[in-house]
Amino acid sequence: MNIQWYPGHMAKTRRQMLENLKNIDIVCEVVDARIPMVSRNPDMDEIAGSKPRMIIMNRIDLADSDQTQKWTAFFRKKGWSVIQTDSQHGKGTERFASAVREVLAEKIAQWNEKGQTGRAVRVMVVGIPNVGKSTFINRILGRKSAKAADKPGVTRGAQWFRVGDGIDLLDTPGILWPGFDDERTGLLLASTGAVKDDILDVETLACKLFEILALRAPQAIIDRYKIEIPKPDEEVDFLGYMLLEQAGKKRGFMMRGGEIDTERMARVFLDEYRGGVLGRITLETPEEYTDVTVDN
Repeated sequence: MNIQWYPGHMAKTRRQMLENLKNIDIVCEVVDARIPMVSRNPDMDEIAGSKPRMIIMNRIDLADSDQTQKWTAFFRKKGWSVIQTDSQHGKGTERFASAVREVLAEKIAQWNEKGQTGRAVRVMVVGIPNVGKSTFINRILGRKSAKAADKPGVTRGAQWFRVGDGIDLLDTPGILWPGFDDERTGLLLASTGAVKDDILDVETLACKLFEILALRAPQAIIDRYKIEIPKPDEEVDFLGYMLLEQAGKKRGFMMRGGEIDTERMARVFLDEYRGGVLGRITLETPEEYTDVTVDN
């Protein structure tokens, strides 16, 4: 699962971000709460430079709530503001304007002292494809201005919007980075739909995700697919494929000759995970990125 790419429009977007940055007061990055670190573009730290930062933990309705709290604490320890949102249902998005003003309180006070009362705050909203950025912006605006779709690569050009409470918002296209450092990064991004399925082997991806969930959320698999997961001390070859086959057989996805239609089961499994059918499951923890345990 070696994914290496850098589409032309993503390179162009990076240049546009750098050009616009001098006019920006704060950079707000939308991440998927199921994979908060992997769904961050590592290039953003370089792009944003010393600008104030905010992390928007989106899709909290699909993530484990305890892990979301830990991730919030993790990012705040970095000195960044954090808000938690479920943009699909509008939860938490009402905090955006006030949270931005809290971060920029000192700068706004300086503007007021200079007689620039009412000056609009300029916010750049960034995020990799398919983390719900457009849906978040639509909630902020209260209308469907930023085109949203449940697939990566929909937003094509940077767009300015006027938000209530004196905020100018710059929506930027979702960009990835030039290749992924390890298989795990590509796997987690593909599992949540941040990269297109047609560039991956769907069955391989489903097998890998089955292996992850067998460790992180075994009961979710047992309850949904009525299959058995080997005990941790049992040695099993190709665990993910074994679980995929079991699930396909239970669902009755059979082909001629009694062969299990594992490709069909793989697509169903991925759709059900991404849609939250298996429950609220986070695929990575802050402890994987620090030696220090992050308290709630």
